[in-house]
Amino acid sequence: MGRHRAPDADPTDFDAATSALVDVSGDYEIDAAHTRIGIRARHAMVTTVRGSFTEFAGTAHLDTAHPPASRVTLRIRTASIDTGQPDRDAHLRSPDFLDVETYPEIVFVSTDVEQVEADVYTVSGDLTIRGTTRPVSVDFTLTGSAKDPFGQTRVGFEGAVAIKRSDWGLTWNTPLDTGGVLVSDRIQIEFDVSAVRVA
Repeated sequence: MGRHRAPDADPTDFDAATSALVDVSGDYEIDAAHTRIGIRARHAMVTTVRGSFTEFAGTAHLDTAHPPASRVTLRIRTASIDTGQPDRDAHLRSPDFLDVETYPEIVFVSTDVEQVEADVYTVSGDLTIRGTTRPVSVDFTLTGSAKDPFGQTRVGFEGAVAIKRSDWGLTWNTPLDTGGVLVSDRIQIEFDVSAVRVA
């Protein structure tokens, strides 16, 4: 099947093989309406509980010619945690877990970006939760880039990182009669990001 290009499109703006924009370098803001920051944790050693943060903001500088010059900052409102169960969400907001009154934000600030494959980048940085800052590395895949109907340059990234919540002081738990604990120490944070280049 052939690819169709608008008659007035500039052929230098697109990669012929993928129809993606060739150069997405520039400054970006995360489009919160089209971005998901999710979490997953094991519950009672049996099931996986999924949730997401619904309030966040972030910026990025992308440099495709020199990826180490790229940088990312992300701020997440801890009180916006939503697992679809109000009692559980209230417990997660309490001092047992996120303690949102004392620590209203989770913050990630990148310290290095390395291109490891054609569309895969390892973003290393400092993750701060409950006032504790520790280094993490996240592999992000560039899932697409395009000019949207409003003329904005838009890029998409997906990534995930597994962390031990106890490393950030989130140690609350309850032992089970059958062995194990109620909430896993290992949690996964998932990113499905859409970002728009700032004019």
